[in-house]
Amino acid sequence: MFRLLAYPRASTLVRVCLIVILASLPLALVVKARKNAQAPVEPEVPAPVQVSESSPLPDFDAITDIDRKKETFFAFFQHYIEAENARILLRRDSLLNFSDILADGGDLSDLEMATLNEIKAQYRMQDSELPLPELLDELLVRVDVIPVSLALAQAANESAWGTSRFAREGNNIFGQWCFDEGCGLVPGQRAQDASHEVRAFASVEASVRAYFRNLNTNPTYEYLRELRAQMRMKGKPLDSRALAQGLLRYSERGHVYISELHDIIRVNDLLALDGQNS
Repeated sequence: MFRLLAYPRASTLVRVCLIVILASLPLALVVKARKNAQAPVEPEVPAPVQVSESSPLPDFDAITDIDRKKETFFAFFQHYIEAENARILLRRDSLLNFSDILADGGDLSDLEMATLNEIKAQYRMQDSELPLPELLDELLVRVDVIPVSLALAQAANESAWGTSRFAREGNNIFGQWCFDEGCGLVPGQRAQDASHEVRAFASVEASVRAYFRNLNTNPTYEYLRELRAQMRMKGKPLDSRALAQGLLRYSERGHVYISELHDIIRVNDLLALDGQNS
C-alpha cells in the first residue's frame, strides 16, 4: 500500500483515498481495543428463587376495628378461593370438550384419555367402571366451583375470622379433621375416646384446595353437588344460600350452622362477590 503511494502514475484521487485509509487505521484499532476492554462479562445465571405460592396468614387478632378486620379477611381469602375456582373451571372445560367429542361420534385421543384419568384420580373416581359418557356426566357433577360467598362464610365461621388456634398454627381455615396420629393439632376439648385431630396444612392454599376437594368428592356432601348440578341444568346461577343446605352435616350444629352461614352471607353482602344482587 505504501509503495502504491510512491508509484508515479497513481492518480491524485487514489492517493487521497489511501492516505485516508492509513490515517484511520490507528483510530479503528484504538476503538476496537476500548470496546473489548469495556465489553461486559457474561453474568452467571443465578439459581431460581423458590417463591411460596401462599402468603402468610395475616395477624387478624391485631386488627381491633371489626369492619377493617372483616374487609382484610375477605380480601385475603377471596384471592385463594377465586384461584381455586379458576383451576377447577379449566378442568371442567376439558370435560365438557370431551363430552362434545363423544356426542359427535368421535373418540378421545391418548392425550385426552391421560387428562381424563388424571381428573378421575383427583376426584376419587379412579376405580369407576362407568361407561365413558356416564363417567363424564358424574365427573361434571363433581368438577365444579364453590361460590365465593359460601366459601368465605364457611372460612369465617370455621376459623373464627382467622383467629382460631388451628388457623394460626396449622393454616386450617375450614376446620377439617384427619384421623392419623400426628396429622394435625389435637383439640383441647377432644373426648377421651376420640382419635381425630384438626388437620395441619403447609399453606393457606393447601387448606383451600383440600376444602374444595372435600366438598366435591366426599359422599357426605353429595346433596350439595346434586343441588349445584340441578342449577347448572336449569341454566341458573349458583345460589350459595340454597347450596348451604347441602352442608347440614359439615357441623354438629346442623341447622344452626346453616343459619350462621346465611347470616354471614347476608350481613356482609357476600352475594355481591358472586355477581348476584343481595
